[in-house]
Amino acid sequence: MSPNWIFDQAHYQALNAAREPVVRRLASEFRSTLGSVAPTAIDVGCGVGYYTDVLDSMGFRVLGVDARRDNIEEARKRYPQLQFQIADAEDPKLSDFGKFDLVFCIGLFYHLENPFRLIRSFSSMASHVVLLEGICYPSHEPALVLLDEMDSNDQGVNAVAYYPSEVALVKMLQRSGFSECYLLKLAPAHPDYREDAHGFRKRTVLIAAKSSLELESLKRWPGVISHIHAWDPLPPLFPLAGLKDRARELLREVMRRQRIWRNSSA
Repeated sequence: MSPNWIFDQAHYQALNAAREPVVRRLASEFRSTLGSVAPTAIDVGCGVGYYTDVLDSMGFRVLGVDARRDNIEEARKRYPQLQFQIADAEDPKLSDFGKFDLVFCIGLFYHLENPFRLIRSFSSMASHVVLLEGICYPSHEPALVLLDEMDSNDQGVNAVAYYPSEVALVKMLQRSGFSECYLLKLAPAHPDYREDAHGFRKRTVLIAAKSSLELESLKRWPGVISHIHAWDPLPPLFPLAGLKDRARELLREVMRRQRIWRNSSA
């Protein structure tokens, strides 16, 4: 193991220590629904192969892909028994790898310039389930915010990316054909997955499927996607919550009634 590799830093080790038990529990529950045949998985944005190895140890026939050659070369050194390929997650040709029972993607979607492109590729590739994990922008609206990133092996390849809100991520999944979206009943035991005073989590774990899943670890996505319509836009006010959100909704209702009154008086 390379001692100075960025993915070996303490904050990544802490995240993996919290995420791995959750991944193993969920993967075990999911695999039990597929019978005795070894399920297939693709680990998109695999980095140096940590979760590719985890999924392999769970009995999945797994392929790890990453856009950075350095990451793939390191992954091959660490896990020579596993399969890895260089592939850009934003390239529509990603779906050429075929169908997989599980499409697995940890720590990637928010590093992309075109996260919706990735979700549509996942819809083409997933025969059963998609697992997405990563940072979400704090908003109750389906917002994507363009942010600059650092030039680093653990950031976007172009150092700029659209960070989606959790609501935006769910909306993209639904618009791509995933009718069912779920959250974990028990989130990873790490501060990044806990709600703050405004009701936001820094990181989320979403599971999406094209038909209903009955897994013990999951609960259905509870939220409303958005009350904003394309023909009636208002600037999103984020990251407001609680009383501020209620004031925002009240303002919208007042404006809506004013429009109705003006139209009826015309």
